[in-house]
Amino acid sequence: MKPISVASALSVAYLGWRSLGWPLIHDAPLFHYIGWLLAEGAVPYRDVFDVNMPGVYLLHWALVATVGPGDVVWRLFDLGWLALTSGLLVAYATPLGGRRAAVAAGLVFALLHLAGGAWRAGQRDFLLCVLLLSGAWGVARSWERRGALPPLGWSGLALGAGMMIKPLAGLFWLGCAAAGALGARRAGRSPLAGAGAVLCGGLVVPAAVLGWLGWRGGLGPFVAVLGGYALPFYGQVGRVSIWEAIGGHRYGWPVLGLLGALGVAGLIARVRSDFEIRRALAAMGVVYGVAHLAVQGKGWEYHQYPLMFFLSVLATAALGPAAFTGWRWSRAMPALGRVAVLGLLAALVVVLDAKGLEAVDAPWIGEKERRVSAVVRDLEPLLRDARAREEGGRAVTVQVMDVTAGGIHALLRLGVRQPTRFIYDFHFFHDGGDGRIQALRAEFVSGLETAHPAAIVVFKDAWLAPGYERLADLPALGALLERAYALAVEGDGYRIYAKRADS
Repeated sequence: MKPISVASALSVAYLGWRSLGWPLIHDAPLFHYIGWLLAEGAVPYRDVFDVNMPGVYLLHWALVATVGPGDVVWRLFDLGWLALTSGLLVAYATPLGGRRAAVAAGLVFALLHLAGGAWRAGQRDFLLCVLLLSGAWGVARSWERRGALPPLGWSGLALGAGMMIKPLAGLFWLGCAAAGALGARRAGRSPLAGAGAVLCGGLVVPAAVLGWLGWRGGLGPFVAVLGGYALPFYGQVGRVSIWEAIGGHRYGWPVLGLLGALGVAGLIARVRSDFEIRRALAAMGVVYGVAHLAVQGKGWEYHQYPLMFFLSVLATAALGPAAFTGWRWSRAMPALGRVAVLGLLAALVVVLDAKGLEAVDAPWIGEKERRVSAVVRDLEPLLRDARAREEGGRAVTVQVMDVTAGGIHALLRLGVRQPTRFIYDFHFFHDGGDGRIQALRAEFVSGLETAHPAAIVVFKDAWLAPGYERLADLPALGALLERAYALAVEGDGYRIYAKRADS
């Protein structure tokens, strides 16, 4: 196994070094922009319409406010979180298969993350893995310490923080509460105390975050966004089957197949009885990972993180030197089992290497970076002119109609706010017959009519409704553009409409 681990370590080092030049891309600029808005005094949901949990915004707010929104800082944060995640995996899984096996599994997960490419950097589901495993570890420590309650409280605390990033972490929280109850009963303690420690610990962070949100005036809008849009609409749009969610990505099935086979081997491998709970919790994590992927239903590759992470933990048990010594069907079975899992591990590393080499210099990264720079360059003179004309110190704003094509990143670099709370636009272009979507459209156009932004930037690439033709669903916006704006720039994948001086 040592040669494979060395090869994995070299691949991780190479891809990590090559990734240092990755810019903020895809979802990261969006959340960084929200973090910057919060640093400027904005309140989530009231001033920013978005469907994510407030913990995501607080994380990006902390980064932007302390070290700034730069690309290099984000890369270092992502790599640091990867080191933390892999290190925690090694520490948790060492009793399952030994230090070398755990290190091999940690390297596989690190390679899996880097091979995913720039768009998976710092994704919420990746960030969640640390908190999920911390929750499992707390339960495991309680079992290993005859039902001790403090580790269960820490387990709940970690999982409560996870729910503020992805609410689906609540499923794993409930599973850990049940395991905590079983562990307490096993140790002769009250099952209610065991479950209660996890459940009560899990309420601390949500209570603090939602309390802060209420204090800032964002709790009501949060409930409105959740109940009026996220649950009835967002959860249903763009859904694909779990098979498409895996097979629709480059090397999707080979990676899952090889890692899944190692996970299954880990389930049947020999593990010391006093650490069996760690394997059981990892297996529960795999079940949760499948639910995490299926319930979200969008098919985005980063939704696989919890599944892949817990399969990596299970794989440790299969990679240990004594993994198959308990097989007595044949004297050759231990040796054959060892050869099989090492073959699976080697094949997985090769596949991830191929995936990583394709992803590290993917052409779309450079293309998107060039577009962001072009939008910044095209907007700068328009903003200068608008500021020169503006009286009374009124802030100059720009509205982008975009999701991840680069417009939000351009505004972040320029330090320019949008005139409405709608930082992207896809929610205007589905379920148009529903009154709630019509109300969002009306609010959006009304905000533009009131604020008169210096420019409106429309991007051709868009989720759900690509193409400039989607503006036909917003006739009031078309009328505003015709009356008060002029096409100033026809860029590569975007159009900039500048406010007329006489409007």
